[in-house]
Amino acid sequence: MELTHILVVSDFERSRDWYRDVLGAELFREYGGTSAVFTFGAAWLLVVTGGGPTEDKPNVSFELPDPRSVSHSITIRVPDCQEAYETLSARGAEFLTPPYDR
Repeated sequence: MELTHILVVSDFERSRDWYRDVLGAELFREYGGTSAVFTFGAAWLLVVTGGGPTEDKPNVSFELPDPRSVSHSITIRVPDCQEAYETLSARGAEFLTPPYDR
């Protein structure tokens, strides 16, 4: 069994480029400029634009999340938080706070 997380995005190209170029995800497949599948080790991420319903999902629509609230999150575990912070920051990632010891 595998787990795939789906993210609905407003700007597909920007999101695809960010997950690939900044976060370092491997682009597995792209579908017509509206969705892409990435791999993170053994995990999968599907980035899609909003829309639907579709023929195979007649009662389902992909909606953009409310920008004022968090409806889901993705946690990425790394062996060295400071190193990952510096690497990702250099690639253009923005953080709410830098890493700190608790």
